[in-house]
Amino acid sequence: MVKLKEHKHSTENKPIENALLPQTVYIPLSQHLGKICEPQVKVGDIVLRAQKIASASANVYAPIHASISGKISAIREWPHPLLGRSKAIVIAGDGLDKAEESLPKSKGEIENLSADEIRSIVFAAGVVGMGGAAFPTHIKLNPPKPIDNLIINGAECEPYLTADNRLMIEKTKEIIAGIKLIVKCAGVKNVYIAIEDNKPEAIKAFQPEIEGTGYRVRVLKSEYPQGGEKQLIKAILKREVPAGKLPFDIGVVVQNVATVFAIYEAVYLGKPLYERVITVTGDCLENPANLLARIGTPIKDLISQCGPLRKEPQKIVFGGPMMGIAQYSADTPVIKNTNGIILLSENQIKETEQAFCIRCSRCVEACPLGLMPCLISQACEKGRWDLAKAYGCMECMECGLCNYVCPRARNIVQSIKDAKTRMPK
Repeated sequence: MVKLKEHKHSTENKPIENALLPQTVYIPLSQHLGKICEPQVKVGDIVLRAQKIASASANVYAPIHASISGKISAIREWPHPLLGRSKAIVIAGDGLDKAEESLPKSKGEIENLSADEIRSIVFAAGVVGMGGAAFPTHIKLNPPKPIDNLIINGAECEPYLTADNRLMIEKTKEIIAGIKLIVKCAGVKNVYIAIEDNKPEAIKAFQPEIEGTGYRVRVLKSEYPQGGEKQLIKAILKREVPAGKLPFDIGVVVQNVATVFAIYEAVYLGKPLYERVITVTGDCLENPANLLARIGTPIKDLISQCGPLRKEPQKIVFGGPMMGIAQYSADTPVIKNTNGIILLSENQIKETEQAFCIRCSRCVEACPLGLMPCLISQACEKGRWDLAKAYGCMECMECGLCNYVCPRARNIVQSIKDAKTRMPK
């Protein structure tokens, strides 16, 4: 674990505000782990907000919904924050923002829902993990093994990001309601709400709401990467997830707070996942903010709302500065697991020339999973996939600490990321 400069001061006390309604959205067909969706609409169709526009025939996927009302103007290749480019459904907005009708359920109806019914609603709403790999949530609500512990991840350990913090402060009751739905689905006995100690308002907000529930708030040190699943489990339960295994293998499920809130909205409000809270920040912006933004909104629209620009961005990052991905186009749209957009000036970018490894072992000491990043990286660079796999390449969580501590500025995590896409299955 490493203590990083937080850079959260510019948005941590700013309430969530609605992003301006985009004129056009570009909704990628790839927004989740699993099968890529296929369009269920064609060019020229008129769609309503919340209408399902893409689906798939597979066990692992999540449907996709329109985030504004308007006309399908194209289905085409477009910039993608993770893949570079992918096919997207383009909706030209009509400015009306008319929604497909959905009746919220009463409290009595919700209390009588079975676990299977809850999972079906969450699936139909297209909810995915919103803090990481975008794994379809309905599958995670049906663990293949008995679960005795649920950890709600409110750590938000990446610098700059404050979206989850604001969500916990402003939507505490709704998150608690979402937790109760997860408990019903997974049948867990113990619930822990994990929050870092640099979020005192969020900690204070949960204390009165958990009285009588048996849920516990666990206050953790503000360190990176505290918010990793395996790190949270070890910090709270003193259990370790074995290599090659998942949390449910040791009786644990971890859910991000934004995902929990999306579960609440799906079940209580009948609302699909077509918008999410995003931190738009960085030293280039005059008015950084936490915005409730529609899926498919080009980042240039959000940047414009948080402007004017104080400095010219040298780099635009989706996500946090440690695990995020730099973008080549301001036309890149928001997707379901976009939690931040950071505009960094030249002053914030440390450009150094990569050099050869000196075997100092700093990356080994820093690795939260006990891997040997230097050896994995060198194997990847040589195309020795067998060695890379043996050294634990597929176990790497891509936290970026190896790059952060490397005195030779080696692009260790980048080589590992690239290797995962090239490695034979």
